[in-house]
Amino acid sequence: MSIVPYGYMPRLLDTVLDRRLRTFGAVEVAGPKFCGKTWTSMAHGESIIHLDDANAKQMAELDVSLALEGERPHIIDEWQDVPDVWDAVRRSIDESGNVRGQYLLTGSSTVDKAKVSHSGAGRIATMEMRPMSLYESGESTGAVSLSGLFEGARTTKPVVVDTRALARAVCRGGWPATIESEDEFIGDLPAQYLDALFSISAAQRGIDGRRARKLATSLARNLGTVMTYKTMYADITDGEPLEVASNSMYRNALAPYIAFFEDQYFIENQPGWDAPVKSKSRIRSKPKRTFVDPSLPASLLGMTPERLLREPQVFGTLFEELCLRDVRIYCSAMGLMPNPAVCYYGDADGLEVDIIIELPDGRWGAFEVKLNEQKVPEAERSLLRLKEKVERNPAAQNREPSFLAVLVGKATFCRVTPAGVHVVPITELGA
Repeated sequence: MSIVPYGYMPRLLDTVLDRRLRTFGAVEVAGPKFCGKTWTSMAHGESIIHLDDANAKQMAELDVSLALEGERPHIIDEWQDVPDVWDAVRRSIDESGNVRGQYLLTGSSTVDKAKVSHSGAGRIATMEMRPMSLYESGESTGAVSLSGLFEGARTTKPVVVDTRALARAVCRGGWPATIESEDEFIGDLPAQYLDALFSISAAQRGIDGRRARKLATSLARNLGTVMTYKTMYADITDGEPLEVASNSMYRNALAPYIAFFEDQYFIENQPGWDAPVKSKSRIRSKPKRTFVDPSLPASLLGMTPERLLREPQVFGTLFEELCLRDVRIYCSAMGLMPNPAVCYYGDADGLEVDIIIELPDGRWGAFEVKLNEQKVPEAERSLLRLKEKVERNPAAQNREPSFLAVLVGKATFCRVTPAGVHVVPITELGA
């Protein structure tokens, strides 16, 4: 009997998940709540147990082998609620002679690795999921393929972009349950997600939910910047200083909150990039802390689609978050191991580029993000400056970018400039 959910909308990672199941004994599908992990797993599985159900959890805690019973591939939903499942799955795979495609483990928070005795290397692969991209929700044509950009593809065509629809997509997010939401309900799911995170999940972790919300709001207010721990601490304490002010003390005070956000797949780090593989700046550059979906900072800032249209600066910042989410999804859809790195570039000369993608084989491409087409010349100059800097760097192994592109919101054409820079509306980008 099929357990494929009725109305399941195919995801770009379906192909990747199939491939992982043909290669490994089990696949962990990890990501934030509500992003579609369970439904996607059900589209590939034959049986399921939900460990967020109290009775099922008690049964698994009594005898973990009972959680493994079922037709294969067998899905163990929210496996992290019973951490012993991980080792039980690994042993089961070993005992079967490493038969492929036996289990799917879904998880919406990372588990304390001290409770797991084996990494699962070679037996259990991890695949990260995020909310839906615009291509998956039917709001992008996918005419410009990210993979195609790396292969030298060029696309020229007229386009029509609905600015109100973009604002709606930012505030609604890519949550599968909200794709067809009526306008009046657009912000409900992100708000519900945040309420659950700061009340239930924070309490379970022993985190002050009120302070966690203030810190998340601080991150939302400062999107696109590299925040210091001192600034974050001042925001959550209303400017109250530490008795002995030092970076390490601010860091220690905030570390539990940042770790909580990361463990819940609420935020993602965007590391700095430099062309030489051994460049110290790759390690020393502080990461930008970004959100897994633009609807979350939009909700934290009290934004609605109509308000976004009246506040273009905020709209531009949240539009960049939307583009970053989609680029990450399209990178994951390539199915490469390890996943392509999604970074940013910034240097002492004041040059900044929003998104750098580096493939495992060293090829790289760069995106600048602009809300409207009028700022394309400015973005083009930044991209060409980066190209020139890398070309002049003798330590760079791959001096020539595979592509340079400007991701735009409102535009009339998908095109390539005389300098070779692609201009791509986000509603035309795909995997």
